[in-house]
Amino acid sequence: MTSKIFIPPSTVIQPAPSKQDKAVKSPAGSSFNQVLTQKLAGELKFSQHARERLQSRNIELSGVDMNNIQNAVNKAREKGARDSLILMQDLALVVSIKNNTVITAVDGQHLKENIFTNIDSAVIV
Repeated sequence: MTSKIFIPPSTVIQPAPSKQDKAVKSPAGSSFNQVLTQKLAGELKFSQHARERLQSRNIELSGVDMNNIQNAVNKAREKGARDSLILMQDLALVVSIKNNTVITAVDGQHLKENIFTNIDSAVIV
């Protein structure tokens, strides 16, 4: 017995993507993999230590800053990084990519002669 599939007459059947198509693009232009990675990563968190550093050094992060940091974390994740140093303007952040958590923050005044250990990558924003 063979099974039949009913396709309504108004349905448009699209051809399967060719091997030349590298990624299926969403309407916004992002690849499915990029969107999936961002959704799985979730929202960026700050450890208690990082929050204390930001507060004690009067560092305020704008929405644009947070977006730039999240983009840097996503890029590091795509490259397989585990713990990254993110440098942006007068700020350095050490981020656990796996946990999506900022571990510590250092402002420009405290960057001199500072040594960052236990990182496997750096992202310059």
